[in-house]
Amino acid sequence: MKILIIDDHAMVRKGLRHCLADEFHRAEFGEARNAQEALARVWKDKWDVVVLDITLPGRGGLEVLGELKKARPKLPVLVLSMHPEDQFAVRVLKAGASGYMTKESAAEELVGAVKKVLAGGRYVSPSLAEKMAAAMTLDFRKPPHERLSNREFQVLRLIASGLRVSDIARELCLSVHTISTHRARLLEKMGLATNASLTRYALENHLVQ
Repeated sequence: MKILIIDDHAMVRKGLRHCLADEFHRAEFGEARNAQEALARVWKDKWDVVVLDITLPGRGGLEVLGELKKARPKLPVLVLSMHPEDQFAVRVLKAGASGYMTKESAAEELVGAVKKVLAGGRYVSPSLAEKMAAAMTLDFRKPPHERLSNREFQVLRLIASGLRVSDIARELCLSVHTISTHRARLLEKMGLATNASLTRYALENHLVQ
């Protein structure tokens, strides 16, 4: 079995590898620090499962997830994140992930999640499963940021992190005009007028730290 771990922190990759190696004794591991390395490794080799950090430098984890699923539609991808489940989980599951869990989860939970997605299932924590079930039976208004596309959501988080449009364009390898268009659309969808109000919203809803 081959497991690819994608995270920009060496210590995190080492910890995940150690945790999984205790259970999957014969597994072969690969590592990637960013989107470019991750996609190169997925194109070059065949993997049984990918453990992906949603927060990566440059092209974020959501975009990497989309590219991974295009390249290998049947490849199980377990998303691991420091962000709360209720902010990111539904979005990444809709984008094709086989599971979502926070980095605060216990090692046993990670092993169980990997086993489940390897078997073709989808993994969410019991608490998230309960929330998702409730959401299907209740008719309530979605928070404004859930109306955004994945790219708009990424731009929102980068603006709220203090980056200028030119900085975001450089980091995402897109034009300033394209980023400005995304900014205008997301502000309109969310009923906001300025970067300051957007940043305040992102902080209040725990979309950035």
